[in-house]
Amino acid sequence: MNVNNIAVIIGLLVLSACGSDSPEDTARTLADPPNIIVLLLDDAGYADFGFMGSPDLETPHIDRLAQQGIVFSDAHVSSSVCGPSRAGLITGRYQQRFGFECNPRHPYDSIPRSVPTIGEALQTTGYTTAAFGKWHLGDRDGYKPNDRGFDYYWGFLSGGRSYFPNEKNDQPGAYQSIRENDEHRTFEGYLTDRLGDKAVAFIDRQKHQNTPFFMYWSPNAVHTPMEATEADLARYEGHQRQTLAAMTWALDRAVGNIVDKLEAEGMLENTLIFFLSDNGGAHNNQSDNGPLKGFKGNEYEGGHRVPFFVFWPKGLEAGTYDGLTSSLDVFATACGVAGVPDYQNTYKADGVNLIPYLTGAKTGDPHDQLFWRKDKMAAARLGDLKMLRVDGLGYRLYDLSKDLRESDDLRAERPHDFGAVQSKLTTWESQLKPPRWIEPEAWNQVTMMIHEDLYHNRSVRVKNPEQLRAWNAKQE
Repeated sequence: MNVNNIAVIIGLLVLSACGSDSPEDTARTLADPPNIIVLLLDDAGYADFGFMGSPDLETPHIDRLAQQGIVFSDAHVSSSVCGPSRAGLITGRYQQRFGFECNPRHPYDSIPRSVPTIGEALQTTGYTTAAFGKWHLGDRDGYKPNDRGFDYYWGFLSGGRSYFPNEKNDQPGAYQSIRENDEHRTFEGYLTDRLGDKAVAFIDRQKHQNTPFFMYWSPNAVHTPMEATEADLARYEGHQRQTLAAMTWALDRAVGNIVDKLEAEGMLENTLIFFLSDNGGAHNNQSDNGPLKGFKGNEYEGGHRVPFFVFWPKGLEAGTYDGLTSSLDVFATACGVAGVPDYQNTYKADGVNLIPYLTGAKTGDPHDQLFWRKDKMAAARLGDLKMLRVDGLGYRLYDLSKDLRESDDLRAERPHDFGAVQSKLTTWESQLKPPRWIEPEAWNQVTMMIHEDLYHNRSVRVKNPEQLRAWNAKQE
């Protein structure tokens, strides 16, 4: 796969050198650095977009971007739940390195100030930065978006809220309320639409500036609660997944408005866009993870393999890419194209700059190994091998090249391979900090039962604490 012209190839090779660990490398910047946008969805199903093969959900604007970009077939986030996944993406580091291993339980659970964010890194090279939508990374002074590298913010600090204004969510000071920077705001209509409007307004303000911008656009779509406008629901009357289809249509509309604005202002050609979900589809939002086993919250592929593409007309030709990639790579790639000096060492990044791999300047996979851990469950990839470990349940080993459904445990017939992956996971875990907070006990029991069922290739008995209580009552 090649970029569009020799000048861009040269620039990208220079940027690849910027991220090298070699001390003699000299950091340089592109003469015309791109705008950078992260479109981070919430709980979206692996197979719930047209470009991923969905037969029933309409996503024409997203599909057009994907068709003109590079779609990844083996892309993963660093956690199967929202908060830790976002902490990994926004810092470019395994979040377990700074104790952000589980979903925040309190507003003050946050990324330490000592760990820089992508916004802070890009500000060093003159980018104007903005964040929209869900934060879920801290609600104390010093830990909100404007304190963590974003010049402008419009969204909510919690992990979820209603898509419509309501008295509970929108009280001044409420964790779920809308903030513009740190000022309380109200909104009208449907939140996904308003988040698109606010992003368009930001682009409009940036069109006369001489600096590039970075936008972290993070709607709560398609996380619960399952809510859509009457007009969008009417469009899908009789649809088997009516509410999700309507919510997805609104999401696609908002993305289309953002892209149309970029195109109208002549910015689209030199805007690098990342599109992905923060984890796999959830069990409670009608999502579809297609051929993958599992769902949000567990370490099977359905929990952390996500739809993911990059779009950059000036720098990349359209196509597909099969190398092992991670959401951790968003940080390193953005720093690379922005010309952030020695970012790999300065920010201790675990991700890599994807651009040289996508242009063919580098061969092989961006990663030969990836790791996951949340409280009592962990997983590791080594090439095509995937190992799972759950405290109290033991291990499983799969070969994803032959068994994407993760059905056939290979430990007995491939003990050497099992030992190799187990050793890699042990080494990685030796570098981590203990989690600064952990899952509630009820969720640990649910996690155990989900993995026990999936380990044995059977239907999952319980998926949340409410179902666990009902199941326990039946056993008495």
